[in-house]
Amino acid sequence: MLEFSGPVWRILFLSQCDAPLAPAKAPEGRFHFAGQTALYASLSAEGAAVAIRRYVGKDDPPRVLQQARITKARLVDLRGQRTASVVWQEMDRPSPTWQFSEAARAQGADGLIYSSRSRPDLSHLVLFKISADVIHVDAPATAWVPPYS
Repeated sequence: MLEFSGPVWRILFLSQCDAPLAPAKAPEGRFHFAGQTALYASLSAEGAAVAIRRYVGKDDPPRVLQQARITKARLVDLRGQRTASVVWQEMDRPSPTWQFSEAARAQGADGLIYSSRSRPDLSHLVLFKISADVIHVDAPATAWVPPYS
């Protein structure tokens, strides 16, 4: 297991500024399903933009870029494992990536770190445990405009 400390970035709707470290609201995600906690972030602002690209529409409400800092999170490192970065949204079955998060949760990990599917040089992470000991906001949010149309 890797111990990770450092900055991370999230892109949120402006309306979410009052709870910038709230976990994902969607009932299913790459590394969580209903009833599980998952906070997704990226190791760079560029990575955050890449991560949400498929979810951005031209008529979306305003968004912000939020920086946070992680301290001594125990992460399972999946970078370089292509099976952890598959497109799961169109599958007619449970996401095969859940096997990774289930195994990490069973090991007591705080989360996972994994490569971006479309830009393997970038990394994202997901936290299963959200506490002030592990993650906190360390900079004000700034306006974010998608760098793509």
